[in-house]
Amino acid sequence: MQLPSPLFLAATPSSPEIDFRFEQHTLSIKGESYPENAAAFYGPLIAAVRNYVEACHDTQITVHVSLAYFNSSSTKMLFTLFDTLNQAAVDGNHVRLNWYHDEDDDTIAEFGEELQLDFTALDFHDHPVRSE
Repeated sequence: MQLPSPLFLAATPSSPEIDFRFEQHTLSIKGESYPENAAAFYGPLIAAVRNYVEACHDTQITVHVSLAYFNSSSTKMLFTLFDTLNQAAVDGNHVRLNWYHDEDDDTIAEFGEELQLDFTALDFHDHPVRSE
């Protein structure tokens, strides 16, 4: 299978770093997410993930998400992204979702719990991180 070159978007004050290394089957999202237009920001990533998972069969995919903050429009786009990854898992891939959050941030911890309930095909791992 011919995989695309890595997708890398540097973090900005309002959007997270996106690092998708297709050949290593690893997606990393970290930072804060409240872009002016979440659909415009996440649209290309979701399209790339959809194209990628269509070519995956019995693949180990690892996703690292470490978001300190995200707004409601980002939440919708993240749900679309996780739905795509969940479907990839249903289709026979192994998708591990590592969810990192400050141990004192109940909102992001609870969002992770919600993901675990909504996307049951994902191999969800919660990682509370102690703040410095």
